[in-house]
This record gives sequence, structure tokens and C-alpha cells, in this order.
Amino acid sequence: MATFTPSPSISVENEKNPWLAAAVRFDEAAARLNLDDGMQKVLRSTAKEITVHIPVQLDDGRLEVFTGYRVHHSLARGPAKGGIRFAPDVTLDEVRALASWMTWKCAVVNIPFGGGKGGVICDPNVLSDAELEKLTRRYTAEIIDFIGPERDVPAPDVNTNEKIMAWIMDTYSMHQRHTVTAVVTGKPTALGGSRGRPEATGRGCMFVILKALERLGLAPEETRVVIQGFGNVGGMAAKLMSAAGFRIVCIVEYDGAVYNDKGLDVAALQEHRRETGSVKGFSGGEDMDHTEAMFLPCDVLLPAAHENVIHSGNAHRLRCKILCEGANGPTTPLADEVLTEKNIFVIPDILANAGGVTVSYFEWVQDRQGYFWNEGLVNERLQEIMHESFDAVVHYADTHKVNNRIAAYMLALDRVAFAIKLRGIYA
Repeated sequence: MATFTPSPSISVENEKNPWLAAAVRFDEAAARLNLDDGMQKVLRSTAKEITVHIPVQLDDGRLEVFTGYRVHHSLARGPAKGGIRFAPDVTLDEVRALASWMTWKCAVVNIPFGGGKGGVICDPNVLSDAELEKLTRRYTAEIIDFIGPERDVPAPDVNTNEKIMAWIMDTYSMHQRHTVTAVVTGKPTALGGSRGRPEATGRGCMFVILKALERLGLAPEETRVVIQGFGNVGGMAAKLMSAAGFRIVCIVEYDGAVYNDKGLDVAALQEHRRETGSVKGFSGGEDMDHTEAMFLPCDVLLPAAHENVIHSGNAHRLRCKILCEGANGPTTPLADEVLTEKNIFVIPDILANAGGVTVSYFEWVQDRQGYFWNEGLVNERLQEIMHESFDAVVHYADTHKVNNRIAAYMLALDRVAFAIKLRGIYA
């Protein structure tokens, strides 16, 4: 078997580069699978990348030009699938990494998509709705030859939502001269969205956490949970897990944290946040420093916000038994080594947060069939896929004597490489 030597290019200085982080995990999984050099080159490379410059006339009459990206990592198993994020710190390396993670994520849960991702460098908080719509529609028009139900199916991501997906779907449909609902997922249900889609990522996290509890001999009622991020993923996970009997002891947000050892009333906290704009000052708990709250003793830590929140500088401070990665790339490669030493059971992002893309797949299927499922069927099929995928990953980990993250990468790489070998290389 090929041996793995950690990349000399990974260091404290660059450990938060997402493209490099993806490459380091890829290298170890590929070596352990004994993939030949040629296949490694194919799987490591992106298939297509486009950079677009988007002119938008702002409400005050000024013209501004925004930069956007769309990346296809692999199309071996089906159309590209991946979100679009609007943020001031979007980079091409980040979009490349996220596209590759989508390839591996879709392969881990064995759905027929490849990996794609998009982003626009902007601050949506300072744009009006009219400006945001102009930006979205022009970005869509610029990448229109890249996307489509059989090519690339975008979805919401950071700072994008079902309204923005509706604008993308409408713009694409206007160019095609007929309505094409399957061009995006995460749409409003009135426009072909799937029931259960808003809750899907958080629900998927809960399903794999329940499987991990079984493995470790814990019950939900005994399980203290800290959730970092209270948006769509973290908020939905908190709501669903609280209803399932988990004790949500702390919610951590960018501007503060709230703690109650007996368990927070999640519904009341969500209402408080809607009214005040913050989790701080909630009467059902005590305020905490958000930079310290992640390191509370707990059974489950669920980071559900941004990349790189767990790194070499703080991983040693974690006091959880299970780390469930609701966000994309919350843990750096150097932190992985610390987590292994601490014997923390990691549910890696390409498994943990795959509930969203799984129900997006269901939405795409429903749009193409013109036949829609009830929410019970959506959730039942999601649970089945998340359970099967969890079992497949831990089986790989046990069989190959690797941690769960490398096991998930090995499973994904194996499936994508197998598809490429079956298809052959067109020449």
C-alpha cells in the first residue's frame, strides 16, 4: 500500500486556506486507497472555473462592478451541485475547495451529482433588495451557459436564500423561454421547492448524531449540546434536537453566547433573537463570552457557521465527546491531529451536513417528475440515506484503521474514481 507523508506545505501560517485543507485530506485518502498518479491528478483538478465581473447600477445611480465565480469540480457522477454564497471575503480558492467538498459530499451519500460552487464578492447587508436582485440576475446571466438541470444545479449558501433562488430560476427561465424549476434547489415551495428542505441540513445533523450516540452508548436525554451558529443549520438543529429530548445548553453566535446547564428553551430563544437581533440578554439563560463558549464541557459540539473555527490554536481546548460538523470546513487539518489524540468522535462535514444536498436532490427529482412528496416521505428518505452513509463511513474507518474524516474521503474518492473508470476518458 502507498504510504502517506503529510504535506510539507501545511503550517500554522496557512492552515486556514480551504483549498489546501481539502488537498491535504485528499492526499491521505488517495494514498491509502493506492490510487495511481493519473487518477489522483484527475480527482484533484477542477473541471471548469469561470470568473465574471458584474456591473450593477446602484440605487443612487452609481455603477459598481462586483466579481463572481462558479467552479465545477467533477461531473463524473452527474451534474454539478453546490450553493452560491454572497460575502465580502469570498475567494476563488474558497470556492474551489467548497466545490471539491461538494463532489465528496454527494459521493458519500451516494446521490448522482458532482461538485460545484459559486460566490460573489459583496456585502449583501449594505445592498437594498433592488440592488441584490440586479446583482443576482446579472450574475445568473453571466454564468448561464454553465448552469442547468443537466449541467449544474445551484442552491442557497451563506447570505443567499429561497428568494435569491427564485430570481435565479426566473432569470434562467426567461432566457430559455419556458419555466425551468429544476435549475436550482432551495426555492420556495410555491415555485417547485421541496417540503422539508429548510430543515434538511439540521435534521441530517441530528440523524447522524443519534447514530453516534448509539455507537457510544449515550441517550439523547443525557446529552448536553453546544451549538455554534444559530442560523438555518444551527437554529434548525437546535429546534429539532430540543424536541427530540437533547439538552441544548449553549448557543454561540458571532456577537455573544447564552448558556443554561439545565437546557435552553430554543423556541423562546429564537423569538428573543427575532425581537432583539441577538441571543444576548435572554432571560432563560446567562450571557457568556462567545470566544469561550465553544470550550464548555459537553457531549456534542455542533459548529454550524463558518470555516476554520477549530484550528491548531484552540483544538486542545475542546471538551466534547462528539464533534458534528454542521458547517463546511470548520476544522483545519492541523486540528485533526489534536482531535484524534483527544479521542473525540468526529462526524466530518462531508457526511454531517449532507442532509441539505440530499433533500436538494429530492427537490431536483420532484421538479423533473412534476410530482411532489409529502414531508413525511422526504424526512423518511433523508433518514434512510443519512443512516446508510454513517454506517458506510464508520465501516471504512474500522476496516482501514483511519479516523472518520479520512474514511469519508476514502469512500467518496473510491466512488468517484470508480465512475471515471467505468466511463473511461474521452479522447
